[in-house]
This record gives sequence, C-alpha cells and structure tokens, in this order.
Amino acid sequence: MEDCIFCKIIDGKISAKKEFENDSIVIFHDITPQAPIHLLAIPKLHITSANDINQSNANLISEIFNNIPIITKSLGISESGYRIVNNCGTFGGQTVHHLHFHILGGRRLTWPPG
Repeated sequence: MEDCIFCKIIDGKISAKKEFENDSIVIFHDITPQAPIHLLAIPKLHITSANDINQSNANLISEIFNNIPIITKSLGISESGYRIVNNCGTFGGQTVHHLHFHILGGRRLTWPPG
C-alpha cells in the first residue's frame, strides 16, 4: 500500500527504532508512546485489520505472538506484566489501517485505559 505508513517503515522509506525484524514481521517502538515501553508488532504483508485475518495469513499473527515473549523478556517487562492491544476499525480506534498490535509495559497499566 503506497500511502500506508507501516508499509513505508517496512520498505525503509521511513525510519523506525526496531526491536525485532525477520522476513515476516517487524516489532518497533511507537513514536507516540502511551507507556514507558510501547512497541508495535506488524506483519510485513499488508493486512488491513483483524477482520482480514484468514487461513492464508494467520501464520503471520502466530509469528508475532511467538516473538512477543522473547521481546518482552529482553526489555525486562515479561515478569512485571504488559498489555497487548489491537484496535479494529474506526469505532475500535484503529487509526493506521495496517494490522498491528500494541505492546505496552514498564508501568502499572489501569483499566479502563487512560
């Protein structure tokens, strides 16, 4: 997607502070963090939202979730805890229409968020 900011990060047209990258996914720091540690985990394949997960791309979601414990442990938040968030669609708060998961930690997170 030409106008997708996450696709531009994947293509190297926009820089990002990456924590992890392989052939399938990228995990990088959010530029407007809502917690001391705020990462975004995205598939390299452009998937618009959670509504578009299917049998042909579900392996990418698995790849993201297989790497989250490794990354959170390396950042020192696996034991204290963290939150994983996905916003789906406009009413769900999705502002970038490329499937992504927020990983937030480094402080006590309240519910509801705020």
